Amino acid sequence: MVELRVVIVGGGFGGLYAAKSLKRASVSVTVIDRRNFHLFQPLLYQVATGALSPGEIASPLRYVLNKNRDTQVLLGEVTDIDPAARRVILRDGEVEYDELIVASGATHHYFGHDEWVRLAPGLKTIEDAIAIRGRILAAFEHAEREPDPARRRAWLNFVIVGGGPTGVELAGALSEIANDTLRHDFRRINPRESQILLIEGESRVLPVFPPDLSEKAERQLIQLGVRVRTSARVTNVDPDGVAVHLDGKDQHIAARTVLWAAGVRASRLGKVLAERAGAAIDKAGRVIVGPDLGIPGYPEIHVIGDLASFVQDGKPLPGVAPVAMQQGRHVARLIRDRAAGRKGNRPFRYFNKGNLATIGRNKAVADFGFLHLAGFFAWFTWVFVHLMYLVEFDNRLLVLTEWVYNYITRNRGARLITGGHS
Repeated sequence: MVELRVVIVGGGFGGLYAAKSLKRASVSVTVIDRRNFHLFQPLLYQVATGALSPGEIASPLRYVLNKNRDTQVLLGEVTDIDPAARRVILRDGEVEYDELIVASGATHHYFGHDEWVRLAPGLKTIEDAIAIRGRILAAFEHAEREPDPARRRAWLNFVIVGGGPTGVELAGALSEIANDTLRHDFRRINPRESQILLIEGESRVLPVFPPDLSEKAERQLIQLGVRVRTSARVTNVDPDGVAVHLDGKDQHIAARTVLWAAGVRASRLGKVLAERAGAAIDKAGRVIVGPDLGIPGYPEIHVIGDLASFVQDGKPLPGVAPVAMQQGRHVARLIRDRAAGRKGNRPFRYFNKGNLATIGRNKAVADFGFLHLAGFFAWFTWVFVHLMYLVEFDNRLLVLTEWVYNYITRNRGARLITGGHS
């Protein structure tokens, strides 16, 4: 019997868990990714703030999948998809498939202002994290050398656009850097005089969480010294700061470091599927998928993770790791059924185990539906869950060691400025 050829585009949570779930299936699997590693994105902000090093949250795909006997990993970039011929087109070749899983993720969304990319970087890749780390640490270095008080203040002002989990985590970590990590490192400036401003367009931070947890998260941010501005809209970003519309007024905030955490846009393969397979996409470029995570007319094409727009109970599922992992496992079951000659179109149902967001040392919020936690117990739960979700045991051990050390000393050992600074 000829094995089904399964091609997985993307080695993120969705693609990786699909591949791992096909380990014992009678199929041949090819995983294609532009990078040779799986990145644990939920901890990327810790690389950006010097708490962890890149290698501690990334795992080589070949190593992770080396026990999957019928799985090969290809380093390559998918530029096109030919559904009629069942081919994935790479920049330097092509791969044929019988079943295709597209899990190419998402990138930053600047809502029509892509010119802000250079001035307000987002956080999606290792390179983003290293660049942001450099900007943050270089800001303190510039402030140390700046004789003019106004200019020095601009270097010590940090603006984060977006009050979702990434923005909240960045704001909390920045406060800890200023108040704890760097408190004895400079002679002419006091890092504790830094001002961290978190700007959110909605009426509350963490809008996907219940209102009571949003309120508790904001309270914890304020305890850390973070200034929170909700119902605020950024109208411009320039080298000297950001323009914000708040309470019916326009104001300019002087800040030399602006970080973007306000939204995501699906990868360009969503548009490719719309053009080649007639798939419907939403305003963020995500492919609107059916109950089985497929697209009409092409049952062999499955779209999962941040690239997929899946509505459950009247609401689209959020672009978080647990959704992608469960979708990856679900599609793998469909393919195993088809490979065994069984009908494989069972509907997907996401089981929400809870939402977590950390704010800082001993500060976090956790939503388990029937149970809402805030403070130390939510933070401890966050620590445990994130350690367990790391792919490799080595990474778990390294990260745990770093966290224990950081917790005791309040130090961040990866405070390196690399690649120059502005």
